[in-house]
Amino acid sequence: MIRDDIATLFRQALEAAWAAGDLPHFAVSDLAVEHPRQADHGDYATTLALKYQKDAAMKPRALAEVIVRHLPPAPFVGRVEIAGPGFINIALADAWLARQVETIRAAGDAWGAIDLGHGLQTQVEFVSSNPTGPLTVGHGRGAAIGDTLAHLLTAAGYDVTREYYFNNAGRQMTVLGDSVRLRYRELLGQPIDFPADYYQGGYIIDIAQVVLDEHGDSLADTADITIFKDTAERLIFAEIQVTLARLGVVFDVYYNEDDLYKTGKVQTTLEALRERGHVYDKDGAVWFRTTDLGGDEDRVVVKGTGEPTYRLPDIAYHVDKLERGFGYIIDVLGADHIAAFPDVMRGLQALGYPTDGIRLVLNQFITVLRDGQVVKMSTRRANFVTLDELIDEAGPDAVRYFMLARATESHMEFDLSLAVEQSERNPVYYVQYAHARIASILRKAPDIDWRTGDVSLLAHPSELALIRQLLRLPEVVEKAALELAPHYVPYYAQELATTFHLFYRDCRVLSDDEALTKARLKLAATAQIVLARALNLMGLSAPDSM
Repeated sequence: MIRDDIATLFRQALEAAWAAGDLPHFAVSDLAVEHPRQADHGDYATTLALKYQKDAAMKPRALAEVIVRHLPPAPFVGRVEIAGPGFINIALADAWLARQVETIRAAGDAWGAIDLGHGLQTQVEFVSSNPTGPLTVGHGRGAAIGDTLAHLLTAAGYDVTREYYFNNAGRQMTVLGDSVRLRYRELLGQPIDFPADYYQGGYIIDIAQVVLDEHGDSLADTADITIFKDTAERLIFAEIQVTLARLGVVFDVYYNEDDLYKTGKVQTTLEALRERGHVYDKDGAVWFRTTDLGGDEDRVVVKGTGEPTYRLPDIAYHVDKLERGFGYIIDVLGADHIAAFPDVMRGLQALGYPTDGIRLVLNQFITVLRDGQVVKMSTRRANFVTLDELIDEAGPDAVRYFMLARATESHMEFDLSLAVEQSERNPVYYVQYAHARIASILRKAPDIDWRTGDVSLLAHPSELALIRQLLRLPEVVEKAALELAPHYVPYYAQELATTFHLFYRDCRVLSDDEALTKARLKLAATAQIVLARALNLMGLSAPDSM
């Protein structure tokens, strides 16, 4: 990345100044180079002189002057200025910028890829919804975030596995099976007493009807919920997979919680915690001494009924993740997991496992609005807005884009009216339209061999501004991957689309000047590559017409 090349130049300038005796030697731990807030200050800036003024025993502006004096020449450096108390600003050279069109074209669909992860085996676990009902819009946000993070981490050089933790054990599955059993009996005309805390959605009746179709009335008097539970699990999970596929999400691994029990891993984890003195018995339950590990209170891990709470299998599951060789683990979870996650990490620490490679990405709740009012969609399937309903109305691209457009930890309002609007007010439409507009421009010039275009002719400020934006994608990938913050990509995509539209406004692409036409068509086609790359990182389509 050019930003790193500029940082290297500053390092070389310091070394030259030290060698010349113009600066006292001092340790430099941070050579941060950033984009200045104001575009007229250049493309990159550093606060190096302000940060190390005390180490150099010099006023920052004087230190900046020494650094700039020893800055080695480089083809990408245009203007170098010292501003304010000691900021060093660098503007990229126009001729070098123009040549980067060829660099981006050579990279093609791989543009933006960096080697941050060095092939580190990485797991992104997301969605992981209990198979007890249709996916909600909240699950949709987790799906968009997790899948986009997987795309970003892959682009950043990590070896990524997408995993869905299939919560098919515990009380919720018992309740699900009994909910279906009772609705099955109801379909047979039997009177039932349906508990208020059972699953109420109409989808339970649909599943009960499948059981009736498959088994007739042969289960009318059974209290065994096995067939009802297994049928519900099978049908609900199949529907979950279809819904996720509509959103472009496909997992590499589906991990069954029930397997943790069948293989004895939950029990082994409990015994290991007990051997190390981290659990104790009280009031008929088993408690985890989280207070010894920084927690505010001890937690029950096995109830008096003998049923584990979710913390225990979650600890066992993360032990399994680590033992499978994942060096980097990202858990994309709903905000309701914020209290339990630290205890899971404490459990791993108590067992001697490292936790520094495990990261939590929380996604906050969603409110769906239409014309400023909270949307209450069909309640046939459940008493919540389903992800399928949202996709039906807005389409998968808009759903994914809007889910990504806010920082994950921020509550978001999904504006349905805006999501379905086909105008520049709709950000996903705006970005995709830029891609489609370029395709249209290229279709209008079928006889022009723009691939031979001379990029040295690209000198207009709007042309150079567009190239600057194209060059930023690797930095965006790095920042989003490091911070696990996928919202940087839609921000970038909108900025890129705006910069392209300004270029199109200011620079006539198809003109009587054949050489300039070829150069501008090549630039437009290059912008199309980068727009498609940004859209694909978000899991969105890049349409050629709209």
